[in-house]
Amino acid sequence: MPLGNHSDIPSARDGPIAVVERKVAIPPLGLAGTLRRPAAASALVAFAHGSGSSRLSPRNVQVADALNRRRIATLLFDLLLPEEGEDRRHVFAVDLLAVRLIETVRWLDRDADVGALPLGLFGASTGAAAALIAAAALGGRVGAVVSRGGRPDLAGEALGGVAAPTLLIVGGADAGVIELNRWAFERLGGAKALEIVPGATHLFPEPGALEAVIDLAAAWFERHLGRRQHPRQGRAERRGDGDS
Repeated sequence: MPLGNHSDIPSARDGPIAVVERKVAIPPLGLAGTLRRPAAASALVAFAHGSGSSRLSPRNVQVADALNRRRIATLLFDLLLPEEGEDRRHVFAVDLLAVRLIETVRWLDRDADVGALPLGLFGASTGAAAALIAAAALGGRVGAVVSRGGRPDLAGEALGGVAAPTLLIVGGADAGVIELNRWAFERLGGAKALEIVPGATHLFPEPGALEAVIDLAAAWFERHLGRRQHPRQGRAERRGDGDS
């Protein structure tokens, strides 16, 4: 097992959970990230942050911490290099962001700690579009997608190719973004749901709003990733690989 920092976090259910945290540099560009794997992790969720944000987004960090307490591993990483983030054209280049996310998933697949775990994607703002484009491209490797205050409409034609169960979460006071999510919702393929958090604005700063997002996202990932196998596992079992 690769070395990392060990810590205990309070569990949502069963007391403290041991978590291994690793600072990573994702090839080929060396994108900075934080990979956290709780003991007996059941799944892995990779985060795609929104425009002008980074792996340090306090909202995504809070969601990731809550998933860790539910024994779901998480990867928070920068979709852009520091110098790229200074160019606003890159921030809204969702195709570029999707390519970075796809490359990251393929890197995760080679990781000894988490590569065999069922995978979900969590996207915020423009990162939601990147997550959906990546889900369409990766097919069965992605078991679930959640969008928080996202711009799924920017995924365009890729929406119809998304087979992974997708949850869109929008603030009830996020004027304009609700309509864009409804537009995208109608075009999504596969299982889907649209949840509106009453009174919440775009960043969900209102009391209880982000907690509502966390509950919805965690339930979605647990439902759709909890009994899912990595495609490699299923193929190996059907072939009888590993039998003596």
